[in-house]
Amino acid sequence: MNQLAAMRAFRCIVESGGFSAAAERLDTTHSTMSRQLQQLEGELGVQLINRNTRRFSLTGAGEQYYSACVDILERIDAASRAMAQGHQRPGGLLRVSVPLVVGTLDLPHWLPGFQKRYPDIELELCCDDRFVDLLAEGFDVALRIAGALDDTTLVARTLTVSKQVLVASPAYVREHGLPRTAQELTGHRLLSFVGATSGWQLASARGESMNIAPAGWFRTNTISALHSATLAGAGIASFTHATVRNDLAQGRLVAILPQYSLGERHYFALYPQSRHLAPKVRVFVDYMVEFYGPDKAQG
Repeated sequence: MNQLAAMRAFRCIVESGGFSAAAERLDTTHSTMSRQLQQLEGELGVQLINRNTRRFSLTGAGEQYYSACVDILERIDAASRAMAQGHQRPGGLLRVSVPLVVGTLDLPHWLPGFQKRYPDIELELCCDDRFVDLLAEGFDVALRIAGALDDTTLVARTLTVSKQVLVASPAYVREHGLPRTAQELTGHRLLSFVGATSGWQLASARGESMNIAPAGWFRTNTISALHSATLAGAGIASFTHATVRNDLAQGRLVAILPQYSLGERHYFALYPQSRHLAPKVRVFVDYMVEFYGPDKAQG
């Protein structure tokens, strides 16, 4: 027995004043309505309606159950309407964990557009390069930049794959010159990220490779500080193209040794598995796919 359908049938019988009227209202038959009521009474073990007269009456149990049915069905219908409205206009608190670079360097480029498009979403952004536990710490979604992800029970959607590039400021190039080969990098000021697990692995189009260890002159544990130092003319540094694409387009930075490949990094959106993804999570992830799209990151 479909108890929810039987509850709706019982309510309709009561409010319509009879089986025939209820059947017409629900676009079904008199016998179907009668059978649903019998099944419901059998399940509950009580009689809900007296049928010994031409115009039925509710029993004491029927009156009590009718009130409960109205309350339950109204709550279910209200929840359904709220979910339908949520699909049309996403809203509510959205807790997101992002790497520092997304919450600092990239933020001015994506936040205004997101707020304008989804004004009912209240965004709480936690900027941290560590891999948070989404479920334990109450996050709806997390963005991560990595070479690859370990096995995870989370859904991992790729936002983009962005190549690593070497860059420097025009002022640095004017003062120190432009390296023409990977070997010439050793004579330059190289800026490094403390969190990097290895040096720069440069590969030429002919398959030749060379590892450069940018250590000694300047190191920092945040990409935003590394970016500021590079813009200030302190030296040559490595970033994902997605991080510096605006600087390259506007001439604040120039590409160094673009004929060499330095590998690539994946941008992921991670969220718990669910049959029904919350609208606020869905639109945020879709928006970040749009922002970091491969046509913008160029690899």
